[in-house]
Amino acid sequence: MAYLGVLKAIEEHLLKKGLTKKELPKKVEEYRNALQKYVSVHNGKLLKEFDDLYDELHIAGYYRGLLHRVDIVKGALKSAEEFIEELK
Repeated sequence: MAYLGVLKAIEEHLLKKGLTKKELPKKVEEYRNALQKYVSVHNGKLLKEFDDLYDELHIAGYYRGLLHRVDIVKGALKSAEEFIEELK
């Protein structure tokens, strides 16, 4: 759920930048491209943070089931929350 929250936050940011719902990204590479084009110009570290969240939450957490320790999960959730706040 945290990863979906990250994607929704990016979508909301892009809508505020003037994109239409049809123009919103649908694939992870499209999200990266949109972050580079519309967000990284002002905050270059957000693209790196997005890549980290993708790896931690989506790949390790969802696809591979590698997040076993509560402290690791809490850290990833905190990182997602901070990313979302930075987009506001």
